[in-house]
Amino acid sequence: MTAGRACGTPEPLPQGVAFLQRSGPIRKLGILFSAVVAAGGAFCATGCAPATGNGVHSPEQQSEAQFRLAVEYYKVSNFRLALESARKAVELNDQNKDALLLASSIYMRFCSDPVQPLRGPDCKLSEAEKYARLALKVDDHYRDARNSLAAVLIEERKYDEAITTLDPLVNDPAYEQIHLAFGNLGWAQVLGGRIDKGIESLSKAIALSPRFCVGLYRLGIAYEKKKDLAQAEASLSRALAVTDPGCQALQDAWWARARVRLGQGKHDLARTDLEKCRDLYAESETGKSCVAGLAAMPAPDAPQQ
Repeated sequence: MTAGRACGTPEPLPQGVAFLQRSGPIRKLGILFSAVVAAGGAFCATGCAPATGNGVHSPEQQSEAQFRLAVEYYKVSNFRLALESARKAVELNDQNKDALLLASSIYMRFCSDPVQPLRGPDCKLSEAEKYARLALKVDDHYRDARNSLAAVLIEERKYDEAITTLDPLVNDPAYEQIHLAFGNLGWAQVLGGRIDKGIESLSKAIALSPRFCVGLYRLGIAYEKKKDLAQAEASLSRALAVTDPGCQALQDAWWARARVRLGQGKHDLARTDLEKCRDLYAESETGKSCVAGLAAMPAPDAPQQ
């Protein structure tokens, strides 16, 4: 899925990684102030940390400072510096589970380039998996890390392992983001060929969060795989009807609904979807598919005089 985003706007935090919210407001224009007040003492953009009573910076304090710095860099889309700070945080304290998970999330972000999905030079799924596993090793009950690990495994096409990883999470009613876990479980099941099971899991995700447009998109794909084009169109339309900029920019959903509508002979509606898909980002892999789809369609009938 690809989405255009205006230059200079804050990068959305990884979905389901709630710990990132704790770092405070985004700095104006992405500039990190040289010093801000943090719990326990001063925090510097150069990586200095709160001091102990005798003026000594403990590794744990320095690690926390580096983690917070990494979060700020992430928010303003400076992913390379974010990764550098996150890795420094881990070097200072290999038990900093939040820094480990953030490092994993950044490696996953590098794999989401719309032009070269999963093929960019910085895309290292093995590193994303490693850091997510290390976070879980520190705390086996770290729910966000478990969900993130499953997402990495899905990208690596390790569907059975992803399903096993998610099983305790979807049975944990205390998990606040359980709809995301069901969404990942359903996607792993669909991509792994268990389409009916996937539809069941994705339906649970949507019941828990009716505006979960990614879940609705995935449900539409599941129905498309079943060749139930009417249900596929309905799910994809619900996804694209969610009034959220990110949902409106789900390029894969526009492409999928165009395919489904073409399969039902709804050529005019399909053309509209293909044009929207193309206009979002014509240079992405999905955008190129939409451009090719438009080129293959017969010209629209000229209006009668």
